[in-house]
Amino acid sequence: MAFGLHERLLLFLALFPSLAAPSRVPAVIVFGDSTVDAGNNNFIPTIARANFPPYGRDFPGGRATGRFCNGRLATDFISEALGLPSIVPAYLDPAYGISDFATGVCFASAATGLDAATSDVLSVIPLRQEMEFFKEYQQKLEGYVGKSKANYIINEAVYIVSIGTNDFIENYYSKVTERSVQFTVEEYEDFLIHHAADFLTELHRLGARKVSFTGLTPFGCLPSERTSNLMNPGECMEEYNTVARDFNAKLQALATRLCAALPGLKLRLAPLYDLLLHVVQNPSSYGFEVASRGCCGTGKIEASYLCNQWNPFTCEDADKYAFWDSIHPSERLNRLCANQTLRTSLAEFA
Repeated sequence: MAFGLHERLLLFLALFPSLAAPSRVPAVIVFGDSTVDAGNNNFIPTIARANFPPYGRDFPGGRATGRFCNGRLATDFISEALGLPSIVPAYLDPAYGISDFATGVCFASAATGLDAATSDVLSVIPLRQEMEFFKEYQQKLEGYVGKSKANYIINEAVYIVSIGTNDFIENYYSKVTERSVQFTVEEYEDFLIHHAADFLTELHRLGARKVSFTGLTPFGCLPSERTSNLMNPGECMEEYNTVARDFNAKLQALATRLCAALPGLKLRLAPLYDLLLHVVQNPSSYGFEVASRGCCGTGKIEASYLCNQWNPFTCEDADKYAFWDSIHPSERLNRLCANQTLRTSLAEFA
């Protein structure tokens, strides 16, 4: 049977749907901490790094890119799902340039926080410097694609912000700074919300409109925190989980307030708390065998340099584990988090 031009065109689009439906989102732009750092910390003097095996062993090519994971991050999966490249490159990585960053760029730095004092603990990139990198990026983007298209990319891009956990576990509760003396935990939450408001207001001023802010997960159930729970060994630190829920409620109130005040802003919270708590409580429901410890080493204390290729206890199959090391999700859990974010805070943008 002969096909006319119209029928041939329909068949072609059916076989190549990515050509039929180009992405509605021109770029994914990422700010935050180790949950989304694609390798920026490789290029600064800090011990908060993951650019060595066994990190990255399940990444394409088996490369340790600096991602705190055995493979890809949630932001990489989100980018791919939006019809963009399958990884979001780190801004400081000299292997990439503005032609790569035009469709996705990561400014995140592992071990950073909303509080500048948090970034000082391990000498990483403070959030205000991530913003300065973004301003620099805008200038480079305009030089690459022209002012009109650069404005379009900046306005229509999806922005992902994942930050906050380090402010509590690395700063406030570890007592390495004065924050626990200066503030009650409720006051410190408000202090962080104030900084989040300033950051998001500035991001809006610079052109961002579609923003997904990842709420805190039940960080009291991280393997590292369960290990340090002296009152109930091996159990979640419920005090920390309560803080996460309270902070998320304040974040939601902030989002409502900023959306009413800032023209065109669509600030949405990615609700990962319940998903992560359910994974920890019912790992087999998601195909995991272990959620109480990570795959790397004993999975109870290892992260960064303690998670290394000489540790004889690292598991063979990270897909069976919800966590890769004692703090960070495995690639498989990152994929679940990406899917949850796409179904919720990013649903109206995709």
